[in-house]
Formats: sequence, C-alpha cells, structure tokens
Amino acid sequence: MKRVVVLGGGESGVGAAVLAKVKGFDIFLSDSGKLTDAYQQTLKQYDIAYEEGGHTEALICNAAEVIKSPGIPEMAPLVVKLRMLGIPVISEIEFAGRYDNAKKICITGSNGKTTTTSIIYFLLKNAGLNVGLGGNIGKSYAYQVATEKFDYYVLEISSFQLDGMYDFKADIAVLLNISPDHLDRYDNVMQNYINSKFRITQNMSAGDCFIFCSDDEITVEHLNNIVLKAQQLPFSQTEEVEEGAYVEEDQIRSRYRNSEFSMLIQELSLQGKHNVYNSMAAAVAGQVLKIKNEVIRESLMTFKGVEHRLEPVLKVRDVMYINDSKATNVNAAWYALESMKTKVVWIAGGTDKGNDYGELLNLVKDKVKAIICLGVDNTKLHQAFEGIVPVMVDVRSAVEAAKSAYELADPGDTVLLSPACASFDLFKNYEDRGRQFKEAVRNL
Repeated sequence: MKRVVVLGGGESGVGAAVLAKVKGFDIFLSDSGKLTDAYQQTLKQYDIAYEEGGHTEALICNAAEVIKSPGIPEMAPLVVKLRMLGIPVISEIEFAGRYDNAKKICITGSNGKTTTTSIIYFLLKNAGLNVGLGGNIGKSYAYQVATEKFDYYVLEISSFQLDGMYDFKADIAVLLNISPDHLDRYDNVMQNYINSKFRITQNMSAGDCFIFCSDDEITVEHLNNIVLKAQQLPFSQTEEVEEGAYVEEDQIRSRYRNSEFSMLIQELSLQGKHNVYNSMAAAVAGQVLKIKNEVIRESLMTFKGVEHRLEPVLKVRDVMYINDSKATNVNAAWYALESMKTKVVWIAGGTDKGNDYGELLNLVKDKVKAIICLGVDNTKLHQAFEGIVPVMVDVRSAVEAAKSAYELADPGDTVLLSPACASFDLFKNYEDRGRQFKEAVRNL
C-alpha cells in the first residue's frame, strides 16, 4: 500500500488526508502546531493516523509522496530534506485533480481572486449547474472530491497552491492580474512569482480557454514567452477586443464565438474599476460555458460582495466605515483607495511583504486626510507618507484603530481599513482582523 504523508492539518491538509484514505492509501498527517477539535474529529472519524505539535521525520521521510499545505514555505527544512531525498512534494489541488473528472474553472491573480471566484460560482449555481466551490476558498477541494459528486468546480488558486501543481489541468483558466505580492516567499524575485502565476495555464489544450486581463502589462509581456495552446480570451477597459470582454461607453460587452452579451456598468452590483474587471472575467467564463445572457446579467446585478473585501460595515455620525481587511498587498489597497469618492481616514499596516508604497502616493495625496498605522512595526508607512498626510497615528488593536478613526473623521468622510499588509503581527489572519474591526465599529 503506497504511503502518503500530509504536512499541515488545516482545511487543505485534512481534506487531502480524507481523500487519500478513501482512495486506499496508507495515510499519515503531521502538523507542527495544534489541530482544531473539528479537524481532529474528522481525522478520527476516518481513522487517519496523525501527530501535532511537531514533525517526526522517521514517519514522514518514508513516504512515496507528500502533500504539502500551501502555508508551509518551500524553504522549510523538512521540505528541503524531502526534496533532497527525491520524494515528490505536491499540493492538495494536484492530488485531488487526479480523482476528479469535473470541468474545472480555475481563477488566480494578485487581486480579485475571491470575488471573481465567488461571482462565477454564483453564476453557475443560478444557471442550475451542479457545481462545487473550493481551492483557496470554502471547503477543501480534496474533501469534496472524496465525499461529493459535482459536474463543475470553481477553484480559487493561490500561487502557493500552483507551485505544487504539475499534471493538474484547468478547462477554463482566469488570470486577473499580476502585481508584486508574497515576494518574501519567492526570494524577492518578481520573475519567480510571475512564473508561479502562469502555472495556471500548464497542460491546457486547444479546446480550453485562457481568460486574462490585456490591460495588465506584466501578464501581456509574458503571454508569448509561455507557450499557450489554449484559446486566448482577453478582457480590457481600454480597447475593444475581438473575442473576450471590453468596455464601450458605459457598458461592458462580451463576445465569444457567435454570442454577444452587454450590460450597463451602473447595473453591476459591485462598483469600482476593479469590480468591472472581475465582472468582465465572470461574463466571459459564463459565455464559454454557454450560460444564457439573462442569467449572466441577473447574476452580475444581484451578487452580494465577499466578506472583508470593500465590505460596508455601518455609518456612524455620517461617517461610512469599510472593512477591506482582505487587501493584504499594495495593489489591493490601490484599488480600494481608487474607488473612494470622499475624504478618507485610512487604516493600514501589519506584516510588510516587501511593499513599495510608491504607486499609492498620488491617491493618498488626493484622498487621504489621516493614516492610522495598525501594526507592530510601522516604520515603512511613516517613511512613505510622513509629510504627505497631515496626521499619522500608531495603534496596536482594532479597538484603538476604530476609536482613533472616530476622532479623526468628519461627517461625510469614509474610514477605510485596507491594510496593504498581511495580518500575522497582531491577528490570526485577515478574517480575524476584519471581524475584530467590524466588532469595534459596532461598539463605537
């Protein structure tokens, strides 16, 4: 019986372990931290051997294959050792893909992944298709392959997941954009990160579709170096495209083969330039899947946004508070600031991932009246914006951030939590940061 070891006991790891067990492998899961009660319960239910609080090398280095959770870096000593021993290390998505014949719509990009994935899933459900949602969002893809039967999957795939994918193939791949992110995990070499994102197109054939943003310079620059057999369907807000989607006057238009789709930008449920891109990508995917125009239109008009992504919390004293905790890089914060129509009290900061704040300077000059730095070390924010913004305050908790914002904002302003950084210095993750912020705003 082939031995499979899973490293990491979160959603992805436990799902992969369940699938391995169901498929008859000798399976062992190892986590350096503590497993939640719910995940322990699942492992016991499936009679899966596991350890927590450390890795026993002897029980891991005898594996025929190792499935690594995306949170574990490639340079972790154990991963380096496994590679040296010649033991294949793959991702949960790669493993699950072997046992899944569903049509796969896979979405990646530095920003907008979760929103676009959620819109496409909403669209397919509205069209009455039997569809699962997974990858970097919702329930583990492997767990669903083990326990459910779908005809379609909509998968949000991060660069860390793509790094462990080799034979997996998307039927429709969507690449939204590429901007510097997670460079700390890519030896601070942008090209490594770009190569990682383009892995979403590997193994695609002439019958598959690659949907991409032709306004994104980095994507377009690398299109031709990376051999693509798939049909290319661009979307753009600056030029008309033959097949794909574009903006004409105040409408988005999408064309694929003999079908045409259009709707007014103001009818989209999600507003802002970035959401026009996300909606266009979804419309093209819908057309490729032969979904009726009225279903696409209805879905784009009624989709409710994703939690922690430009999520309105509430108005206090005529000041709007917005939770954009999911903005963990500079480019995401740029989109958030770009979509603001009022003066902004901006809450930023956290764990810096090699950020360059230069691209935000003009927007900040234009719109931001005060910056609340929510982080353990805010040096880089101060260096970038001191003298540009009249007021900069340092805080160490969501409660302090909300209180400072309450004091600094005037009626008609917007308070925007859009950190441009990871959250691990003060919070468990970006969700925890967003929820603590919402709670603090409600208690003002």
